[in-house]
Amino acid sequence: MGSFKTIRARAVKRQGGEAALTVQLQKPKSAAALKKIPDDRWLAAMTKSVFQAGFVWKVIEAKWDGFEEAFDGFNPHRVAFYSGDDMGRLASDTRIVRNGAKIKATVENARFIVELIKEHGSAGAFFATSRPENYVDLLETLKKRGSRLSGASAQYFFRFAGVDSFITSPSVTAALIKAGVIDKPPTSAKALRAVQAAFNIWQEESGCSLTEISRVLALSIDA
Repeated sequence: MGSFKTIRARAVKRQGGEAALTVQLQKPKSAAALKKIPDDRWLAAMTKSVFQAGFVWKVIEAKWDGFEEAFDGFNPHRVAFYSGDDMGRLASDTRIVRNGAKIKATVENARFIVELIKEHGSAGAFFATSRPENYVDLLETLKKRGSRLSGASAQYFFRFAGVDSFITSPSVTAALIKAGVIDKPPTSAKALRAVQAAFNIWQEESGCSLTEISRVLALSIDA
């Protein structure tokens, strides 16, 4: 497996220097910062990731104020108790993208958030305990307990929320293949664990977060 030093050097060269690379990197939020994120913002981030999946992101972004209004500011206690009539109302609400399955997923994810509140005091308290070396376990939890929160949707949710994470985007996947970690996109649990193991080694080597390593890998590959 290739060293992170080699991968970073390739990224520095491709981006035109250390400063040009560094400015494109992002650090995750601290555990304290994650814990302070209100429950409604976790549900909002989940919802945005679900609705963006397979859709034009800028359309979702342009309508986002309408989403906030239509879903009662993403108050999980309210959304969790939406009835069939509420979901029918939302399915014809022009302020949002009217996708019935994703509207239903938002209600189900509100119930998931409420469960986390009951178990941990808040959703932030739960996500703040996540360990980067066990990131794939967190992905599995979201897949099992959330709705439509698997694969890229879950990974982008964590990235947007500030949880230390890697994203197996096409460019990151290409970098992982080049480094000899995998030989094809990591869709299986076994392949994701191989990716996790590689990131853990690179994290120990570099002292960087999963988020930074993931971004360096993406920037080390020609667009």
